[in-house]
Amino acid sequence: MNKAASISSIFPKHLFWDVKVEQLEPERDQELIIPRALYMTNEKSFDDDISRLEIVYSSDEIVRNLKSTKEKISSRVFEMVAHRYNIPPFHT
Repeated sequence: MNKAASISSIFPKHLFWDVKVEQLEPERDQELIIPRALYMTNEKSFDDDISRLEIVYSSDEIVRNLKSTKEKISSRVFEMVAHRYNIPPFHT
């Protein structure tokens, strides 16, 4: 994990359309960053998208934030995350 990483250098800026991406701080804003990083993912892009998250966050942080998110994440994304981390499937 690299909490000093610049979010704007890791993730596409269009994922953070409603905030100033350069002002995001990985620790403080993980409740926004983690779900948004997977918001538009699909089976083809999932490995790349989750790998970007893993540069900054642990699997526990990723799962914890996805379980509590209010973002409209597809159930398939939750299934792919559960499979990657070998945990029981979950949904919000």
